[in-house]
Amino acid sequence: MNIRVACCLAAAFLMPAAFASEEADQLLWGDTHVHTKLSFDSFLSGNLSIGPDEAFRWAQGEPLVHPYSKARVQINRPLDFMVVADHAEFMGVIETAYKSDEHYQELGFWASVKRWLLTRILRYKISAGTGHEIESDNQPKPPKNPQGDPVTDLNNEPPSGFFGDTEHIETTAWKQIVDAAEKHNQPGKFSAIIGWEWSSTPSGNNLHRVVITPNGASEALRYLPFGSDQSQYPEDLWNWLDKTSKASESEFIAIPHNPNISNGFMFPDRRIDGREMDKLYIDQRRRWEPVIEMTQFKGDSETHPVLSPDDVFADFERYNFIIQQGADDSSYKAKAGSFARPALKRGLELEQRYGANPFKFGFIGSSDTHTGLSSTEENNFHGKMVRDSIPENKADTRIDGRVSGWSMSAQGLAAVWASENSRQAIFDAFRRREVYATTGTRIQLRFFAGGDLSSIKNLNGTELKQAYRLAVPMGGDLLLDSDSSSPDFLVQVKRDEQSIGLDRVQIVKGWLDEQGSLQEKVFNIAWHGDRALDKKGRLAAAKVDIDLRTGRFNHEQGARQFFVKWKDPEFNPKEKAFYYIRVLELPTMRHSQYDAIALGLNKANDEPVLIQERAYSSPIWVSSVVEE
Repeated sequence: MNIRVACCLAAAFLMPAAFASEEADQLLWGDTHVHTKLSFDSFLSGNLSIGPDEAFRWAQGEPLVHPYSKARVQINRPLDFMVVADHAEFMGVIETAYKSDEHYQELGFWASVKRWLLTRILRYKISAGTGHEIESDNQPKPPKNPQGDPVTDLNNEPPSGFFGDTEHIETTAWKQIVDAAEKHNQPGKFSAIIGWEWSSTPSGNNLHRVVITPNGASEALRYLPFGSDQSQYPEDLWNWLDKTSKASESEFIAIPHNPNISNGFMFPDRRIDGREMDKLYIDQRRRWEPVIEMTQFKGDSETHPVLSPDDVFADFERYNFIIQQGADDSSYKAKAGSFARPALKRGLELEQRYGANPFKFGFIGSSDTHTGLSSTEENNFHGKMVRDSIPENKADTRIDGRVSGWSMSAQGLAAVWASENSRQAIFDAFRRREVYATTGTRIQLRFFAGGDLSSIKNLNGTELKQAYRLAVPMGGDLLLDSDSSSPDFLVQVKRDEQSIGLDRVQIVKGWLDEQGSLQEKVFNIAWHGDRALDKKGRLAAAKVDIDLRTGRFNHEQGARQFFVKWKDPEFNPKEKAFYYIRVLELPTMRHSQYDAIALGLNKANDEPVLIQERAYSSPIWVSSVVEE
């Protein structure tokens, strides 16, 4: 490694103490996206019993009574951390309205009559188990101008209610969430992290963010969570975070989720109101959104077959359902602004245009459960909504006769490399992007890039410390001389001992070539068995031993671990690029097929029988030093 590269690598580590990662030797597993009965849609759907306290108990391994089936349920493996992320909009309001009128504020005569009548309808439907129909019947209208600003569109109706002033109810609910987190937070053992969801869906385009903070009650009770009923623009959320972080002495990050159903508005090439980006926009986005939730119950957002036609694994857990009235199967269009890999590529292009990359983010997975139960295990999946806890209900449709419980995915998890199990250490890992996503499996994954790393033979103990000194971990930036050869990429993967073995390890590369065109390629760099790459670098599927009547499989099949040192055979130091790792297990039974077998069916609708669980590292960005 030459002196210039060494200096650049050293500069990469001249970060604030919060970003120092040399002691990130603990792998922690969590879910940052759990809804309880305090979320309006959770309560409407029949979750009348699982609140924040119960959700934290579940995450730590306690058995609970399911709010719908009334069966005793329990997570197979407890989590290390969790966030109750109830919607800021109408937080706690539906539960309060269902139980009593005494918390209502005074309204005018006719408004009071309307509220009284609609409250009785709401209570009747919830008691009859049909409260979910209220949400289904009130989906957003499609925009009059699909090419315009979805917020100001004439058909867009920002969140509003007939309840009147509900700030006092929401304040009480927020305190309940904060108190539960304080009660269950046990540094060193379990981190109960405070957060909420900003649920902006203008004209049916999902722009949701989960907001989390490492701070405790003394800071969190100084503010009331910002909701999309205050603004549906992400910039206004970032402005609120900037103002509130100073006023309450708090730290925050916002985590975009379900970009796959954003209709391209999550990662746009300009602001969603059509204006050009500027330095403030890019700086704010980079500051507040260091990671995205790439995989969850409503599908996988890595990429799409239309956008990555040469990637044979791009067609994975697709969720082709737009949240709009009257939408049908033809309504869904895969757009670059809706998926992580195309967005990372777009970021390289925008960096060339604006001088900074607005889409430099890491990856996590989480659930988005609305049962309060974080269940991501295929054979122990309790559905997104509480009615989906029993197989016969999963065939029912939810939205316009299209979405069933089997359309959902039993995924994902957030994996964090941290110095300890504490709110602050986990939060710092998110900020420096030393995190990764899985679809529910607990694959262990390390990823580094640096100049000459030939002396490193594994990523354990003293060798790991050496890697932190000489290279950058996942989520980092690697700067090289303009005439450098390919850096060394180090990948260490270990199987989930309670799942099936590993199939293969891939490096996904995206880059902006010298002609200004965006490119991508998937490299198979390690695999199980005696298979060989074909002329196009592809690898045949591995054979798997699985009992399709029970879902049981031979635990000895597949690889236990891989350690790979790889150089990019097509590296060009003049091209900006990113690299991330995708690890695939051998196939196992999908949750929907377990239900189908239990019901005596051959298949669960058109859902696949098997699923190939996977993990995605956060990217490493590689670029050359710009000569003065």
